[in-house]
This record gives sequence, structure tokens and C-alpha cells, in this order.
Amino acid sequence: MAAPNFTMIPLFHWDTPELHSYLKRIDSRGSAPDEAIEIQVSEIVAAVRTRGDAAVRDFTHRFEGIDLRSLRIDPGEIRKLAAQADPELRQVLRLARENIRRFHERQLEKSWEMEGADGVRLGQRILPLQSVGLYVPGGTAAYPSTVLMNAVPAQIAGVPRIVVTTPPHQFHKNPVVAAVLEELGLDEVYGIGGAQAVAALAYGTETVPKVNKIVGPGNIYVATAKRQVYGVVDIDMIAGPSEIVVVADDSVDPDFVAADLMAQAEHDENACAIAVVVSKEFALAVQNSAACLIKNLNREKIIRKSFQNYGAMVVCRTWDEVAEAVNSIAPEHLELLMNTPEPLAEKIHSAGAIFFGVYSCEPVGDYFAGPNHVLPTSGAARFASPLGVYDFLKKTSLIKYTQTALQKNHTYIERLAESENLDAHAQSVRIRFKSS
Repeated sequence: MAAPNFTMIPLFHWDTPELHSYLKRIDSRGSAPDEAIEIQVSEIVAAVRTRGDAAVRDFTHRFEGIDLRSLRIDPGEIRKLAAQADPELRQVLRLARENIRRFHERQLEKSWEMEGADGVRLGQRILPLQSVGLYVPGGTAAYPSTVLMNAVPAQIAGVPRIVVTTPPHQFHKNPVVAAVLEELGLDEVYGIGGAQAVAALAYGTETVPKVNKIVGPGNIYVATAKRQVYGVVDIDMIAGPSEIVVVADDSVDPDFVAADLMAQAEHDENACAIAVVVSKEFALAVQNSAACLIKNLNREKIIRKSFQNYGAMVVCRTWDEVAEAVNSIAPEHLELLMNTPEPLAEKIHSAGAIFFGVYSCEPVGDYFAGPNHVLPTSGAARFASPLGVYDFLKKTSLIKYTQTALQKNHTYIERLAESENLDAHAQSVRIRFKSS
């Protein structure tokens, strides 16, 4: 029986003009801001900043067709909705929460001080942010795992106030989100979504408190609003479309590679799923596996479109080229499907998360293993890190100089200040030793 013809995933060879053109295209996904959306979001942010609750109500009516009587969702309503969630699913949520908690507890940093000569003490004070806003998207699906991944590190950091905003219409359709909020003890929840929710968290309204940082995913309007309010508040990151690179050798079942590519491609049509291999024959086998496995999946159309838009099979000649390809892409997720992945992993310096071996498929990290699934996208793994407890901490430097220490070093400090033509700086030091 002839293998099915499957050409949706383009095939490239490493270091060819076609491949370089493809890499430029995936790098540009979502990078250019949409001017019309920027203007619309800017108007929403400005209106919420000046008109507060009234503007939030107006935009919620305009975009969702809902007249909000109260912006805050009553905690009793959350408990009532949570009770409708599947009890077995709630138990799974608890298990996932504990895995996430155990991992992130290792990230907690403590304040410290060090002692130098002449009584000098230097150090760093580490404290939690005082308030965080967690945006929970509505959309077509519920994402309780994202609530866990954002809230648990904030709780471990010791953030005393975690405020949740979520579009009201979808929230009442998804008891699983209410269930995870109840499991986490989060009951300050506001039924607002979109750019108006981000603006409310950034500037505060009569009802919604201003927070120090906004985290959580959202659509293009939410992402644009987060970008515009950054500086007024901190944000986690501007997340682009999801992406995965699957590296596999010929010992791996091609079905594994195809299934993992499709698991990422089903997110949306702009998701990027790439396999990097050292055998064209194996690449063709993965394509044929995908042709069989894609049938009857709920999101088959989205997967096909994603493969056509941004999918790729990249064939390299050597494993050094494989490492070069991965580092060039700097993927959000990297799977190393091989018996001994560690030597190759040592050559990788740019990836959001690395999954080792055939039983470490990406959904393990998405849902259950413990490391955070909020990862840098669009090549940001070259310089950015996964979300963690450290994102909910702030650091203050401590400097405790004595008279003896300053007297010993003041001329050095004055020389440096004068070299920058900042004579008032030099005077600030010198005046402490003027003749009595």
C-alpha cells in the first residue's frame, strides 16, 4: 500500500536560501504592530484611565454585549460555579498544583548581606511585589493550567494581593476556571476582559485596584494594551504565537514526532511546528505519519493551516548543524527525541524549555511536570527566561558605609565624580570631611 501523500509541511535543507527565507518569515510572526489596533487600544486605555468604571462598563457593553451590574464577581458565585466542575478533574488540578509548587519553591530567593572592611555592610533586600493582576482569557477554550502557572509562583513569592480579571461571558461557561481559582484561594475576581481590563489593572478604577504587575496571556488587544501600559506597571512578557522544535534521530517512531508537531500546531494558525532531523527519509516518514494521525482531530483545519503557514521539516547533515539550527530559531519549546539527548543539549544555548527523551513530550510540561509553561516566544529565548517566582520579587540594594570607610575611599569617589563633570557629586562626599 502506497504511503499517503502529505505535502502540507514544507521540507527544507539547512543553510539554503529557501531555509533562510523561511526563518526570516517565522521570526516576523506578529512582530509588526497593527496600527489600527494600536490606535483603538490607545483610546480604550485613555478612556479607562480618565473615566474609570464607567468606561469599563461602556466597552464591555460594546464588545461583549453585556451590561455589568457589578464589576466584581461575588466569591459565592465563584464557589457555586466551581462546584459544577468534574471532581476527578479537580483532583488532577490539585496534583498539578503540587508539582508546580514543588518546582517553583526552589526558585525562592532570600535577602542577604555581606561584611567588608572598616565596618562596611552591603546586601540585597528581596521582597514580594505587593499586588499582581492575573488576566485569564476567555476565547473558545478554558485554560486552568495557565492560571496555575501564573498564580502559584506569585503565591510562593509571597504576593499578598492577587487580583484576577476575566471576560464575564466565557467565565460563566467554564466551571473548571472557577474551580482552579477556588483551589488556589483566589476570590478577588473581576468580570472584565480585553484591553479595558488591562487598563483598569494598570491605572485603577473606583472598583478595580491598581496593581504593580500584570501577567497572563490574551488576544492581540490584550497584548497591545500590556505593551502600552508597560512602565506604568510591570508585565510578564508580550507572548507571540506558540512554537516548538522537535529534534529526532532515526531510532524514534515517526508517529511520536508527527504527534508532537500537531500538538503545537493546534494552538492556532500562526503556531510554528518544526522538526529538525539528519535524514531526508526520516523526514518523509514523519510527513506520512502526520497524514495518518491528523485525520478526525478536533482542530484538524487549524493544524493543516498552521503547517502550511509556518510548519517545516528541516534536514541537516550533522548534529552540529542541528544545534546551529535550534539556536538560530531559539524556540519556545525544544524536544530532543533520542536515546542520549544530553550531549546535544549541551550545545543548545537558546530555548525556553528543553524536553529530554521520547517520554518527555511537550504536554507533560504544559500541564503537569512542574516547570512553568509561560515561556519566551518569537526568538526571545535568546535573552529571556520562563516565568518564575523571581518575576514576582523586587530587589533593593543595601549600602551601609561607616565614617572610617568613607574617609578611606572618599578621594577615589571624588575623582570618579569629577571625571564625569559631576562636581556636586564630588562635593557631597568632600563636604563630610571639611575642616571643623
